[in-house]
Amino acid sequence: MRIDKWLWAARFFKTRSLAARACDLGRVESAGQPAKPAREVRAGDLLRIKTEGGVFEVDVVGLSETRGPAPVAQTLYRETEAGRAMRLKAAEERKATPHFDTARQGWPTKRDRRRLGRLRGL
Repeated sequence: MRIDKWLWAARFFKTRSLAARACDLGRVESAGQPAKPAREVRAGDLLRIKTEGGVFEVDVVGLSETRGPAPVAQTLYRETEAGRAMRLKAAEERKATPHFDTARQGWPTKRDRRRLGRLRGL
């Protein structure tokens, strides 16, 4: 089975083309090597997948040609304990870092001008 089709069926990516693009960009590794979209995946393979949700290290347990509901998709793989701990640690670090809003575009609104006046002491 193609790895891009398996990633789509296991719900790591919303579309198969996004899964193929991730493979092309080197965000999917199989046995430590970057995987091309047409690479064959078999039960027992170890995959490292980088998504917006974090880095997943999974063992392939089953194969499916179709995309099913999330509970069924989760039976296709088993996340390694080391990968889960690493992903949760990275999520905690992201939560701990301060979040700054980006600079606004265009002219300040009336509310912004009042806040700037108060800040400047006018």
